[in-house]
Amino acid sequence: MTKTWFITGTSSGLGNEMAAQLLARGDRVIGTSRRVDSLKDFSEQYPNRFDACLLDLTEPDSLRHAVDRVFDRHGRIDVIVSNAGYGLFGAAEELDAAEIGRQIATNLTGPIHLIRAALPHLRRQGGGCIVQVSSEGGQIAYPSFSLYHATKWGIEGFVESLAQEVAPFGISCVIAEPGPTGTNFGANLVVAAASDTYADTPAGAVRRAIGDGSFVLKGDAARTAAAMIDAADSSKPPLRLTLGSTAYDSISAALRTRLAALEAQCDVALAADRTDL
Repeated sequence: MTKTWFITGTSSGLGNEMAAQLLARGDRVIGTSRRVDSLKDFSEQYPNRFDACLLDLTEPDSLRHAVDRVFDRHGRIDVIVSNAGYGLFGAAEELDAAEIGRQIATNLTGPIHLIRAALPHLRRQGGGCIVQVSSEGGQIAYPSFSLYHATKWGIEGFVESLAQEVAPFGISCVIAEPGPTGTNFGANLVVAAASDTYADTPAGAVRRAIGDGSFVLKGDAARTAAAMIDAADSSKPPLRLTLGSTAYDSISAALRTRLAALEAQCDVALAADRTDL
């Protein structure tokens, strides 16, 4: 059955790959970008099935109006893919206030406003699927990515709560957690000015690894996008979708470590209860 998908950040990366695969199989795609001309290849190749939409996640009012317009124009939209975002790199002390504000507005509050704008429409049509593209960085943390992790851990908490709220309306949620993948994420990385203070710390070591290209990108963009599409197509989508061996290994190790730390604190945790119950 032909579906209609709304995908943010369609001009590059996983959003671009998803749109290409969906259009190739015959679906309809509403693709967003801050520059509509960046989507002209899709518009020219699929004039009847691709709708380019100007959208800036950092402007909540115009975002809501844009979402309302595309639902009015297309009627039913089956899948909302919140994909747009970028990475901010630098030790917490190296970042400036403007960089922090842009990161949070793009990666956290923007997707929240997007999803909230879509919810009334999804409820009225009797259901749909929301795919939030997070990262292995929504479950683990590297030095020098503190604000990026803050947004990804934050959006995962939002969607996990949201999934419980909207399940009665037939709306499912998927949190996609790809590991390092062969996209242009690195090219779009915003890098804060380096401070000598952190040169010989873990933050400095990660900065050097980013600079010399020693980070290995095991994830395949086409396979990652295909797995996200399959999850959204499923009659019972998983809440979390871990993608890539790096993500699987790092997340599973982090969860085991956290569980062991929790269990070691069992007596302390129980001792904090009231004694009059």
